[in-house]
Amino acid sequence: MIIDFCWIMKIGVYSNCTIDTIILNNQEYEQAGGAGCYCGLTSKNLKNDVILHTNFGKDFPLSEFLLENKIKIVGGVTDKLTTRFSLEILGSERSLHLENNCTNIEYEQSSYDGIIVSPVFDEISSNVFTSLKNDSNFILLDPQGFVRRIDSNNKIFLEKTTLSLENVAAIKVNPDELSCLTNNTTEEGLKDIQSKGIDYVLYTDKREISLLVKDRLYTITLPNIVLNDTTGVGDIFSATFCSTMLKENDFLWALCFAGGAAQAALDSKSIGLSKVPEKNKIETNASYFYNMVKFRHV
Repeated sequence: MIIDFCWIMKIGVYSNCTIDTIILNNQEYEQAGGAGCYCGLTSKNLKNDVILHTNFGKDFPLSEFLLENKIKIVGGVTDKLTTRFSLEILGSERSLHLENNCTNIEYEQSSYDGIIVSPVFDEISSNVFTSLKNDSNFILLDPQGFVRRIDSNNKIFLEKTTLSLENVAAIKVNPDELSCLTNNTTEEGLKDIQSKGIDYVLYTDKREISLLVKDRLYTITLPNIVLNDTTGVGDIFSATFCSTMLKENDFLWALCFAGGAAQAALDSKSIGLSKVPEKNKIETNASYFYNMVKFRHV
């Protein structure tokens, strides 16, 4: 199955851009990124109109790059410096510290085919989140920035939250985020989220990616490869799933195409935004996953 991205959708992305110091294999890399960049570039590569609601400081190096890629920016440069993280990667494990936090994203009424809400650290208030749910019939939520907190050493940890999931169409969670939202890391947690009215519950657990739709759990497994920089792979996955759902309205193909995008990003072994894949690098992976997907009733 080959997808034809002939329809241009208007996608809003809500997330602050970041500057990440990545420590990998005892080497240090400084890369501009954040879910705003990864989701925005991925959505643009899949032939969408992209409006990025974000804030960053004068120290952010990629504002012109985003504009050159025809990503419209709402918000943009503020008086505060860009949100910064330091990230140490050991295999599939990550240790994350917050070095600086930029300003919050303000609500601006718009009309979108789809919206990706993926805060990195507390930059989207509950009031803004509630308001923007009225701007699209398809909201995809990555709750990471809603559950992140910092300790006395600025190390990131996750905390349980009572975030309202009303009017969210799709959500992507990992085991820790699922626990924060439901006090559960099993299928019962996924069903608990689904009971809030969410049609598509995506669950990423290292190599295994699952999607709960109605009473079926669909699962694909990424090949066992040596992991390099995994930063932004989840964002690439989310943006691809959102774009494919909007254009094809086929959740199984959207799962496989998003898995194909994540696999292409990992296969690149690239650091930072250079891992964002082109469409032609996704398709072969997606067809493979489509033939290998498993499902069961839950």
